[in-house]
Amino acid sequence: MTVSLHKKVAASATPILCTSGASWAEDQKVLTPAQAAWARAAGFSGKADTHCLLPDEKGELAAVLAGTRAADDPYALAALPQSLPSRRYRLASEGLAMDPQAAALSWSLGDYVFDAYKARGRAPAELLLADGPEAQRGLLLAGALCAVRDLVNTPAEACGPQHLEAVVRQLAKQHKAKVKVWEGEQLLKANFPAIHAVGRAAASDRAPRLIELSWGSDKKLPQLSLVGKGVCFDSGGLDIKPADGMRQMKKDMGGAANAIGLAMLVMSLRLPVRLQLLVPAVENAISGNAFRPGDIFRTRSGKTIEIGNTDAEGRVILCDALSYACEAQPDLIIDLATLTGAARVALGPELPALFCRDLARGRELTDLGLQERDPLWPMPLWQGYQAQIDSPIADIVNTGGPMAGAVTAALFLERFIPDAQDWMHIDLFAWNSVARAGRPVGGEAQTLRTLLHWLERRYAG
Repeated sequence: MTVSLHKKVAASATPILCTSGASWAEDQKVLTPAQAAWARAAGFSGKADTHCLLPDEKGELAAVLAGTRAADDPYALAALPQSLPSRRYRLASEGLAMDPQAAALSWSLGDYVFDAYKARGRAPAELLLADGPEAQRGLLLAGALCAVRDLVNTPAEACGPQHLEAVVRQLAKQHKAKVKVWEGEQLLKANFPAIHAVGRAAASDRAPRLIELSWGSDKKLPQLSLVGKGVCFDSGGLDIKPADGMRQMKKDMGGAANAIGLAMLVMSLRLPVRLQLLVPAVENAISGNAFRPGDIFRTRSGKTIEIGNTDAEGRVILCDALSYACEAQPDLIIDLATLTGAARVALGPELPALFCRDLARGRELTDLGLQERDPLWPMPLWQGYQAQIDSPIADIVNTGGPMAGAVTAALFLERFIPDAQDWMHIDLFAWNSVARAGRPVGGEAQTLRTLLHWLERRYAG
């Protein structure tokens, strides 16, 4: 553990003086003339994600200067754990006063390495922080975010539908929740035909399933339903992806991973809700019984779907899970899914697309995401595009034409949500393509901190 909380932080730990480009001129006044000269010679100016090691008169490490964006930046210290010499550090009393939550979170995220298959190259540096609720919350957030990263980074060989089930069962055990699973042919008996259709090609060793976690028994509390797309690997099915398009498809369960991470936080912080977590978990594989372009399937809702393309499978499994969630008439449904490449074309990898019927809420969440530095961006449920998902021989088709693909995918899901049901859909990437401090290339948790903050406003006041 590279962040440790203490009632009293050891003075012997090496101090880190935090500063910024705006405050550096003032902050450097606490340095000795020799230290200030050294920092100038090293070119240190307080720029974010930079640091400078300050020696003492014997040439030993005396202190560290750390450039940050702001005291509450969730990545403020993320550049340090894997860059500083492996030893114990503390925050200096001088300079920028770091927010304890941001310090714990950013240091933990900066230390993250997916090391299940390759050992770390070196021992990370350790940060000592004063114990308190803010620092504890930072560690809690970091734990959930890193768990999401681990899930998305795990190769599909080791992360099939059965693995997602095991993860949810372990989570339920920790929080005294209940788990119910419909697997393989049980999906047909329980009326989840769309999930079965997509996953049946891998049923011999990776049977499709719907995983349900239920937490909280007080019927007076509102029910929150989280639904995560759990396509553990997406070959594209019979409409097979090219090699480049298939390379990162272990991450196509990123929606499920993020939903699991958000459920972890809701239960750990004991939000006053009854929680339902639903993960339709499948592998979109190719075999003799794979679902085909042109097939028509009846869904749990009774609506029929024409398959226009087997590579648009995520919305097909989600429609059964969403229909099931709606049956309990929850206070709110949030679904998270790596649903469309079109959302990435529109907004890029760093901005998940938010679809909701309440435009004011969309603006509220956008502002909150910017505040939390965990952004998402509203997209329209443009009803004028409904005709693009109409089928002449079924109630709906799972493809929407060459344009506005993220919008038509969201409209597809909306067809399975009653008008009176409160619902939000988030189309996310769950992946960092470019490394930045605290955000290595690989799986990523997106919108979790923003959604948690918003849910706390809604339910905890």
